[in-house]
Amino acid sequence: MRPFIRAVATLAATAVLVTACGSGDDWSSPRPMPAPVGTLGPGFTDPTAPPTPEGTVRPRPGSWDGVHPPEGFRVVLLTAGDDAPTNALVAAVKSWAKDEEVDLRTVDAGSAHDLVPSITKALDLGPDLVVSAGNDLIDPLALVTASHLAQQFLVVGAELAEPTHNVTAVDWSGASFRGEGLGMSSTYDAGSFTADRCAAAVRAGVAAVLSDLTGIVVWLGDDSAQ
Repeated sequence: MRPFIRAVATLAATAVLVTACGSGDDWSSPRPMPAPVGTLGPGFTDPTAPPTPEGTVRPRPGSWDGVHPPEGFRVVLLTAGDDAPTNALVAAVKSWAKDEEVDLRTVDAGSAHDLVPSITKALDLGPDLVVSAGNDLIDPLALVTASHLAQQFLVVGAELAEPTHNVTAVDWSGASFRGEGLGMSSTYDAGSFTADRCAAAVRAGVAAVLSDLTGIVVWLGDDSAQ
């Protein structure tokens, strides 16, 4: 498996598109995960029952609002697909990054052949967090993430079937794709990817990662985007 991944990832020509916004600072220097600004509010998790690996938490709406990324937070938005749900997620990530003054760069996989190389490109940039948008990326992420445990990933609107501790997901009723051939936690509903829902998902997921609640699924209730 690993030789195959290396071979694919070292292809000289791919259709992976990289764009950047923010400070433009050099990301080449490795660093520990930056500390968050602020803390989670009551109800994000149950303090008497901390989430278990691969477990699901159902945070109280707005309990993530007090957590913000620190100055210079490095994020790569990894995206694939041009369907309406993916576009809604991409818009939400970009809006959040602008509001929070995050240093955001985008890796856009142009075709199915570019999915694994796009993940490799995102990793090579050296971000603090890789945010994934698009169901097409789920199977490739399942292939790659376990070999890069030092890198934090946030999957929005989908999840990995067996995530390692560095992969956090945010789902809701209508969004819980886990990969080809696998069942979902709820019936897929493209209409559930509203602007408010996607915005809440991004903020809740980032708050979980910054608060060191990783390797879990953050499940948003129907009232989370209100």
